[in-house]
Amino acid sequence: MGTVTSATRKTARKAKGDGYLRRAEILQAAERIFVAEGYEGATIRRIADEVGVSSTALYMHFQDKARILHEITEGTFRELLARNSEIAARPVDALVRVRAMLEAYMAWGFEHPNAYQLVYCQRGPVSTTPLPQDAADLSRQCYETFSGVVREVAASGRLRTGDGDSAAQALWMACHGVVALATSRPNFGWSGRQLLTQVTLDGMLHGLVID
Repeated sequence: MGTVTSATRKTARKAKGDGYLRRAEILQAAERIFVAEGYEGATIRRIADEVGVSSTALYMHFQDKARILHEITEGTFRELLARNSEIAARPVDALVRVRAMLEAYMAWGFEHPNAYQLVYCQRGPVSTTPLPQDAADLSRQCYETFSGVVREVAASGRLRTGDGDSAAQALWMACHGVVALATSRPNFGWSGRQLLTQVTLDGMLHGLVID
């Protein structure tokens, strides 16, 4: 994951009316800038320059940078909730579903390091500002969908220790730690992502759940 600095090359200004400006471009540029420079340090002009449009053109899509941040956050939770909901509904053993949800969570974080760092890892104003209600609801639903399946495992008497809630929290925290470190320190000599995921989940689930 490259580092964005104030010296980042500006994208050539897009011609007025070219029709190619997409909200996704703005969101992706904002993710990089928010992570590299901090939410408070980022400006609409900086984001517009990165995308290659005028600030006026950017305001046609987002009224301010808070709305950009909210859309990134909501988009993250919507995607993770959709994945969790699909997996939770599969007609397979609860432990299989738990592992699949954790694999999907880690894979998403590895695939979207800027969004992951912004939503789950940023300190300061971003992390201390309350989430908009829609995003907070999505976040809660995402976790409840996951923890509900862990509670199924607990209800079957298969946990070696703890209960459904503590097990769900420990599993999430462990997976978060792996993704957060791997995405924030990409130059460290990490093992392959698939292997890291496998070792993390094997170690956690074999130690926590009775076979």
